[in-house]
Amino acid sequence: MSSKTIKYLFTAAAAVLIIWFIYDASSQPGVDDLKGNFKEIAMYRNENNTGPIVRIYAVTVADTLWNEMRKYGDYMPHTKYGNTKVYFFLADKPAPTAVYPGDANFDARFHNNAVARYEKDAMGQIAFVKYPFR
Repeated sequence: MSSKTIKYLFTAAAAVLIIWFIYDASSQPGVDDLKGNFKEIAMYRNENNTGPIVRIYAVTVADTLWNEMRKYGDYMPHTKYGNTKVYFFLADKPAPTAVYPGDANFDARFHNNAVARYEKDAMGQIAFVKYPFR
């Protein structure tokens, strides 16, 4: 084989690998692939980039699809030693438009409307609670 043929083979192999990598990266499952018509309506993230990062989300969902809600929580960003909370509300019920840090993450008048809470703590432990305020 000539050196020109070897260069063409390596170039073709590199092109195939690049196309495969791009396809694989763009075809990963995500939040949009879940059933339930999830819509993020409120989000909080603290400004602290040197310590634990706290993320809190309020999300509406079309129905009580518990497995889909847990998957949604798994897709949410999480930082090592940080905390991520996702509160789920039915789309046809009132839900908070603002969330904030602390013990109470949103106005108490919405507590009865929360159908689930997903939480991943600083050690990566996951807690999924149905009807967390009942």
